[in-house]
Amino acid sequence: DLNSIHSFDGVNAWSVGNLGVIISNYTPPTNVENENNIAPNSLVLEQNYPNPFNPSTKISFNLPDREFVTLKVFNVLGSEVAILLNDNMEAGLHEITFNASGLNSGVYLYTISTKNFTSTRKMILLK
Repeated sequence: DLNSIHSFDGVNAWSVGNLGVIISNYTPPTNVENENNIAPNSLVLEQNYPNPFNPSTKISFNLPDREFVTLKVFNVLGSEVAILLNDNMEAGLHEITFNASGLNSGVYLYTISTKNFTSTRKMILLK
């Protein structure tokens, strides 16, 4: 369930169930390349592209180390609508395509989770 929504200086914070997630309006630069395929120092969940989208979008993330990763999509009520990834992944850049043709237009949240990290971003499906 979506427990609360707050906004502080342009940063939107949602509390979804007991996940306690924060979503910000910050979008990492897209022109930065990972030279020599060196893994980043920390896990980075990128903003999906395109956003808004119809019916599919790409979700990218960087892993610093080999880890078990879960990538899920939720509606704004906190209900899980898709599991995109639930597997061990090697370090480096990964890209997942999400096809939302079976979903209604609206705002959705996608969350990546590892043993020690969770990050959530929002995306908009426009049909």
